[in-house]
Amino acid sequence: MFADWTSAPPPQPPPPPELPPGLLEEYLQGMREQLGVLAELADRLAAAGNDREALDALRRETHKIHGSAGSYGFWGVSRLAAGMEATVKDWAARPDEVDADRGSLARWFVARLADGLKLEVPSTSDDHRPRASRTQPTSAGVPDVVVVEDDPALAELLEYGLRSRGYDFASFRNGREALDHLLALDTGQRHPLLLLDVDLPALDGYSIFAALQRDRPGVYRVVFTTVHGDESEQLRGLEAGALDYLVKPISLRVALEKVRRWVGK
Repeated sequence: MFADWTSAPPPQPPPPPELPPGLLEEYLQGMREQLGVLAELADRLAAAGNDREALDALRRETHKIHGSAGSYGFWGVSRLAAGMEATVKDWAARPDEVDADRGSLARWFVARLADGLKLEVPSTSDDHRPRASRTQPTSAGVPDVVVVEDDPALAELLEYGLRSRGYDFASFRNGREALDHLLALDTGQRHPLLLLDVDLPALDGYSIFAALQRDRPGVYRVVFTTVHGDESEQLRGLEAGALDYLVKPISLRVALEKVRRWVGK
């Protein structure tokens, strides 16, 4: 029964309405200033990850960007800000649980925002701010985690977190390419964790899961990632054998804690 399930491609966001002359330039100028504010907050969190004022300010700024960027056609920036907003909300709720290098992640976020907006990255207090990856990292051996996610913003956020925790991982943006790799990979006695997006180009996540159940049963531990967080959608995958669901926008802290429980490290 599960093999017959299909998932329609997610609806594409509508193009922004034609903007009045000068409005986009005005928005980008405002974003230059906002990037400077974010860079200062990243420096503060690098100095003290439990700086409550900096955490609250970062939460407010990411919320603003999440809400505004799509209106100007920057959908990837909006999705990136949504994931960062969820992560910062989690930090703000637990300010003294400094379980990650918050300053480093905030600096990475600033660099990705600037890249998405085609703006210059603001200077920070040191020369070690993280840069956006231009390649899809893969593990030379058997990965701990395989990320199959077509949203570059979310994929790079997950990759950053996995790299920072020392996991070996492989990453794919296309469902067909991912399935070909998963079917061919010699995992030995290991059972990699597969973070599998439901909505993918070329081949959806449910079809990938069905193919793995048929051709490589029990090899991969599958966790779906999806924007569809309703009960029926989650039960659909869980009853078929998925390990769990991660609902977007995903808090990086929550995602890494769950990965730690599923994989270790």
